Amino acid sequence: MGRRSVGTESTTALFPPEFTMARTIDVDGRSTHPDPQEPRDGGIKMLSPKVLSAVLISMAAGLLALMAITGRLGVANVGTKEVAVVVNYISGAERPVLTPGYCFYLPFIEEVFIFDRSMQEFLMKGGTYKDSNHVPQLTVRASDGSSFYFEEMPIQYQVRPEMVTTLLQDSGPGERYKEEWVKAHARSILRDEFGRFTPVEAANPTVFLQAQAECKRRLNVALEPHGIEVVLIGTPTPKFDKAYEQAIEDRKSADQEVERLEVVLDQLVEERDQKLAAVERQKSVEMAELTGELKKELLESERQRIRVERGADAYAARRRLEGAASKAGKTEEARGLVARYSKEAEGLASQAKALELKGDVVVREALVKKLTSIDFTLVPYSRDPQPTRLEHVDAKGMDAMAGSADEGRGN
Repeated sequence: MGRRSVGTESTTALFPPEFTMARTIDVDGRSTHPDPQEPRDGGIKMLSPKVLSAVLISMAAGLLALMAITGRLGVANVGTKEVAVVVNYISGAERPVLTPGYCFYLPFIEEVFIFDRSMQEFLMKGGTYKDSNHVPQLTVRASDGSSFYFEEMPIQYQVRPEMVTTLLQDSGPGERYKEEWVKAHARSILRDEFGRFTPVEAANPTVFLQAQAECKRRLNVALEPHGIEVVLIGTPTPKFDKAYEQAIEDRKSADQEVERLEVVLDQLVEERDQKLAAVERQKSVEMAELTGELKKELLESERQRIRVERGADAYAARRRLEGAASKAGKTEEARGLVARYSKEAEGLASQAKALELKGDVVVREALVKKLTSIDFTLVPYSRDPQPTRLEHVDAKGMDAMAGSADEGRGN
C-alpha cells in the first residue's frame, strides 16, 4: 500500500522553525518521521536567551500597541484650563490634579478623568431647545399677575477645582456636568426671585440688581454640593407687551420729568439758600452795626447813669444837710414857741385865776366888750311903752334864714 499524508501540525510564528513539528502518518498508523527528541528529564525543553528576548520584545511591542490604541500610555497632559481626577480601580482612591502639566498614572490600574474648568455659559434665549446650555427664553409671572420675559439671559458658571472629585462622583466623566445641573435649577430660581416684584419694579435697576444677587446666591447654594459655581448672571432688560411697554415708557418720561423738576427744585432751593445767606450776611452786618451802636449807647447810658447817680447822691447829701439844718432850726423855733406859748399859757392861767376871783363881773365885762364890736340895727318900734328888756336880731342872719325857707318851699 502506498503512503498518504493525512495532516500537518505546526506551531505559531512566535516559535522558531526548529520547534516546528511535522509528522506523516501512513494509513496503517505508522509514522514515516521519528518524533522529536524528548528531554532527558521528561520536562519541557528550555528556550534559548535569544528566543526569550524575542518573545519579551514581541509582548512589549504588543502591549505598547494596545496602550497606544486605547490611549493608556501612563501619562496624561492636563491643560491650563483643565483639572483632573486620578482614580485607582484597585484601592478606590481618587486623587485630584489641580495644576496643569503632565500627570503620570498606572495603566489599566488607574485612569485619569479630565474636566474643563474654563468659564461656561448657560443661555436662555429664543423659543427652541438647542442643547443643554442653550434653552428657550425665560418668562416670569409678576406679583401683580402680569408677565414679562427676558429675550436673553446668560448665566456664566465654572467647575470648583477643589471639588473636582465630587463633580466626578455626581456628574460622571467628561462634560456631563454641563448637561443638567444648571438647567435643573436656573429657571425655577430666576422665576421665583424675579416673580416677587411687579414689572415696573423689575425694570428698576436697583431692584433688578437685588434680585440678581439673590438668584446668584441661591444658585450657588444649590450647585455647590455638585462642585459647580455660578460666577455671573447677565443683566438684561425685561420685555413686556406693547401696551405695557408704552406704559413703562410713559412712566419713564414722567420719572424723567420728575427728575428734571427735582433738579429745578434743587436749583431753586440752592438759589433760596444763596439769597438767604446773602440776607443773613447783610443782616449780620446790620446787626453788628446796631450792636455797636447799642453798645455805645449803653456805655453812654452807663456814664449818664453814673453822672445822675453822683448828682443824686450830691443832691441827697445836700438835701440831708438842708433837712438837718431845717430840723435844727425848726427844733429851736419849736423850743422858742414852746417857751413863748408856755408863758402865754401861764399868763392865761393867771388871767383865768384872776377872772375866777372876779366872778360874774368879768363875764359881763367880756360880754360888753364883745357887744361893742357888734353893729345893732334898731327898729323904732316898741311893743311895750315901758320895756323892761331889749332883743337883738341879726338882720343878716334873718335874711339868710328867710332865703333858706323860700328855697325849701320852692322844692
